[in-house]
Amino acid sequence: MKRLFLVLFTISMLTAQAQKTSKLNVTESEQYKDDVKTFSIKSIHTTTSNLTGIVRESKRDILFDIFDNNLKKTFSKVVDREKKERFVGELFFGDEIKYFTVYSPKKKERIVYCHTFNIATKSYNKKEIFSATVEKNQGLFSGRNKRQTSFALSPDGQYFAMATDDIKKNLNSYTIRVYNAQTLEMQYKQSYREDAERYYQPNDLTVSNEGTVYSLGKLFKKGKRQKKGGEANYEFVLNEISKGSVKDVFIGLGEDEHIQSLTITDIDNELHLIGFYSEKNVGRIKGGCNFMIDTNNLSVKNKKLLALPQEVYDDLYGYRKAKRKNDKELSNFYIDYVLTDGQGTTYMLAEEFYVTSHYVSTGTTGGYWTYTYHYDDVLIIKFNAEGNLDWGRSIFKRSTAPSYNAFMKNGELHVILNSGKNLKEKKDGRTKASTGWFESSSLYDFVYSASGEVSYDKIQDNKGNTFYTPFYGTFENEKFIMMSNRRSKKKQFMTLE
Repeated sequence: MKRLFLVLFTISMLTAQAQKTSKLNVTESEQYKDDVKTFSIKSIHTTTSNLTGIVRESKRDILFDIFDNNLKKTFSKVVDREKKERFVGELFFGDEIKYFTVYSPKKKERIVYCHTFNIATKSYNKKEIFSATVEKNQGLFSGRNKRQTSFALSPDGQYFAMATDDIKKNLNSYTIRVYNAQTLEMQYKQSYREDAERYYQPNDLTVSNEGTVYSLGKLFKKGKRQKKGGEANYEFVLNEISKGSVKDVFIGLGEDEHIQSLTITDIDNELHLIGFYSEKNVGRIKGGCNFMIDTNNLSVKNKKLLALPQEVYDDLYGYRKAKRKNDKELSNFYIDYVLTDGQGTTYMLAEEFYVTSHYVSTGTTGGYWTYTYHYDDVLIIKFNAEGNLDWGRSIFKRSTAPSYNAFMKNGELHVILNSGKNLKEKKDGRTKASTGWFESSSLYDFVYSASGEVSYDKIQDNKGNTFYTPFYGTFENEKFIMMSNRRSKKKQFMTLE
């Protein structure tokens, strides 16, 4: 028994030594107490003068807070929110957070508001953008997922675009509205994809400095179901929308090419549509795909399908099983982050998500179902400036809540997450990021070099310290800011720079 204890102690010490402290500068703010208790963070941004603005929601209010360079609260404003007014999107540029809500005063009436919060001047303004009449309980905005698909801001901050669904009983119809971001005056309104039969589902939205909008989405062949017998029930289409003009290009796929979703990136003024592809069906992943768009004549000028490298499977399954697994495709991964560095490099990160259920019997009275949400492995791939897949890695982890965030700094990719006190180095070469039973946790920075090499840098042990939630953090002005979790009686910030 003593020998076994000595061996386990030695392994734990070696593991702890292998996990370095963070290379980033770590600072914590003073603790503060909220006047209104809520953790429903909808927006968090930092200006170039290092003022941080946060927008949260409570049951009946919208809360605006400002923090100084040391993340000490200097201003707070509470705004009444209508009972049937809900958040639909947010944009940030310069010193202003634009916070969009839709109000449903009647069954068929919808009013869209823009709440403008200026962090520098501490000013607030609410303005009605437009109103509409809908059929039954039809929503105006679709694409309620991790990636915002209904609002987009031009790179220079001059325009913002808003995409709405205008589906009626016998007609599928969609509208783009483009506004001046400073005056909130509408520049133009354009309908597109009107069709009595075919349903359109947006995947991504972008607007140029000239006010031209590109809406990327799925055009369904029949009905609204994603797939039929494992095959996609849709085709991808890129719509180019300007004042008085609508054009489109369909993204052609081969017989053995299946794609669940695509996102738009702008690399050197060239649009790239990137995502994951499968050779089996739309719910699986064989590798990364990249479609390069010529916007002069709106055509696909190049297409690349690139299989996941061996390192992805090594990270997930270990060297013993990886060779058997790389013929099998991954599943249940959904894109979280698409990061670019201005030099043509693009990182795409996706997390494995699924739900399991368990029936709990209560005896003669019957029982009830419980549901567990799984946020597990993370898939990372890097596209270079030429659109090729440079490398791929993955993180073997287990969690029951959104648990990580990512940013690029000094040519490296940083993935911030909470895991067990010491990362588990398994015999097959894998590093597992999860917290075991009765184990305390730690905050980690997984750092990926430009060539894909990874180091596991510990930021802090959470026991005895404030527990932070990276998922709600933000990276701006070369620093990452995250808040303490909802269980903390007092709030606090951590900054990594």
